[in-house]
Amino acid sequence: MSTAHAPETTHPHRWWVLAVLCLSVLLVAIDNTIVNVALPTMSAELNATTSQLQWIVDAYSMVFAGLLLVAGNIGDRIGRHRVLQAGLVLFAAASLVAAWAGSAHSLIGARGVMGVAAAMVYPSTLATVPQVFRDRQERAIAIGVWAGVSGLAIALGPVAGGALLRHFWWGSIFLVNVPVIVIALIAGTLLVPESRDPEPGRFDLVGAVTSTLGIGLLVWTIIEAPGHGWASRTSVLGFVGAALLLTLFVVWEVRSQSPLLEIRFFRNPRFSAASATTAMAFFGLFGFIFMITLYFQIVIGWDALTAGLATLPYALIMGAMSPLAMVLTSRLGTKLLVGGGMAVSAAGFLLASRAQTDSPYWTFIVPCMALMAAGMGLATGPATDAILAALPAAKSGVGSAVNDTTREVGGALGVAVVGSVMSSWYADRLTELWTPLQVPRDVLGAAKDSVGAAMSISKQLPAAVSSPAISAVGDAFMEGLRVGCYVVAAACLLASIAAFLFLPAHDRPDPEGRHTGHPQARTPQSDRPAAADG
Repeated sequence: MSTAHAPETTHPHRWWVLAVLCLSVLLVAIDNTIVNVALPTMSAELNATTSQLQWIVDAYSMVFAGLLLVAGNIGDRIGRHRVLQAGLVLFAAASLVAAWAGSAHSLIGARGVMGVAAAMVYPSTLATVPQVFRDRQERAIAIGVWAGVSGLAIALGPVAGGALLRHFWWGSIFLVNVPVIVIALIAGTLLVPESRDPEPGRFDLVGAVTSTLGIGLLVWTIIEAPGHGWASRTSVLGFVGAALLLTLFVVWEVRSQSPLLEIRFFRNPRFSAASATTAMAFFGLFGFIFMITLYFQIVIGWDALTAGLATLPYALIMGAMSPLAMVLTSRLGTKLLVGGGMAVSAAGFLLASRAQTDSPYWTFIVPCMALMAAGMGLATGPATDAILAALPAAKSGVGSAVNDTTREVGGALGVAVVGSVMSSWYADRLTELWTPLQVPRDVLGAAKDSVGAAMSISKQLPAAVSSPAISAVGDAFMEGLRVGCYVVAAACLLASIAAFLFLPAHDRPDPEGRHTGHPQARTPQSDRPAAADG
């Protein structure tokens, strides 16, 4: 047995530590999607437009994604457990504000603060796993459980939100965070050890600012593009500005002596392909959850709880497949599981693109979700493990932040891109279908901004027009959903191709407890011995 497996380097309560970390992950991950089933209610009670609904979802994801690298770096410097606990406290405070928000704008602001807190929590959890799990096989299982809980939480969001909305007002979906945080804080204080990077270097302020602003501007531009026009001056300037900021970030990081993100990590094909796969998996997951919850409630007419329960097969299958994937990795290899998993997900989205307003749930919708969830469950755990395995142990915070950033950027872009594409196609199709009905221009404009508003307006139109107007809203929405599924399927296929091209067929343990792929996939960084815990 190698020294990496020695008893003195193995945390005696590591599985309890993992349980606390997973509880924290569950909290911040579930908030990515718990609001989805409440969107129709918020649209009515807060008079929110489709763009504002996207921002209620993406204000959290955008800030979360933009600050993950910074928060991961700070955790490496001052202590991951310390940052985790501070993030939980801030999350509780912001949740209380969100629960009693009186307007769409105030709710969006509170969600942004929750995103700051989530960025402090998320990378600290995954970064702690390599510190307490020194055995290679145990660490792989722990990462699989972490990935499974993370994906399960995102898919469980609509279920939890629907159950709360059945009995309470929409603010309860945020208020429920507080008791969970209290439990996580107490258990974390008792069980989770402190760790940090012993040689963090100087803080990279330029990298922190350019990465945060670049990611934020990109997501903002995508969300607002349908309203301004994809080729409008505002949209073009937004995309150009985001590209310049992110280019500046990369150039600065390459030249910096103490970079926020070691760009040379991406020279390792395993690291780059695994990061891209993770981003595309969560691009698809977030985009699909956003579309399907609107479909269940607005097109089919289910209440929030029924709509949430309808996504449960997705959650259960993904949650079960992620730990199983880590067991299968040693037999089938990283390349096959990640590449094959993303291909299976793509097939699920292509099948879902054929959905109709009256598609049967059990014989059509559930098989679509099963393919998507099984594929993502197979891919995300091994991809996460590949990212961490490519870096020295002392840089686990950076590796965690990269993994978490790809998840959140992918998720934020999933809602932004899929939501915007769906909104654009829906608006064009609705205009085409409502014009012969001679609906007033101002009424048509309001209906184009929100599917929920369109349904409400349709029911108030004269009897001769109301029924065809309602049917047209459903058809227009399905047109947007179809194109959205095509976009996600293409993203998953690209990730599958990247995985088959660049990920190693099999990883093998190295003397330091990490695992390696083909020799050419290794970088000087990955050859360094693991540093001791702080």
